[in-house]
Amino acid sequence: MLVEMKVKFLTFDSTSNGFVVLLMDLSNKTGLPIWIGPFEANAIAMKLKKIDSHRPMTHDLIHSVLKTLESQVMRIVVNDLKESTYYALIHLNRRGEEIVIDSRPSDAIAIALSVDAPIFVSDEVIEKARTIDFEKEGDQLKEWLENLNPDDFKFKA
Repeated sequence: MLVEMKVKFLTFDSTSNGFVVLLMDLSNKTGLPIWIGPFEANAIAMKLKKIDSHRPMTHDLIHSVLKTLESQVMRIVVNDLKESTYYALIHLNRRGEEIVIDSRPSDAIAIALSVDAPIFVSDEVIEKARTIDFEKEGDQLKEWLENLNPDDFKFKA
């Protein structure tokens, strides 16, 4: 089963010196933090802020190529977690045929934001991951948020 999620925010995690994108289910009960690289963070941040670059970025290029090939992104799915690495799939529709492409979650999220496609996470990934359950773990979330530097919250959905 799949759970639809949205990008809640993107921030810098000073403890790991990396960026974190937080996916949140539509009922705001379960969050899934995914650590991503700086280039993907920049692409996601630009999409969240609705900032266009003067020249197409990689994710914009992919969108343009798909459009030229008469393909639409139907959804992306974060479908697996192995050895602390997330995996994702991009589901395309090309003239009624479904095409599934392997992707890093960060790239898939950036593409989904580019084309306003839904983002899903499999129940299996939610079970495997260290998700944040906002109903059960409110105190843990509060502590995590209190330890974040407010200046690090540069981009939010």
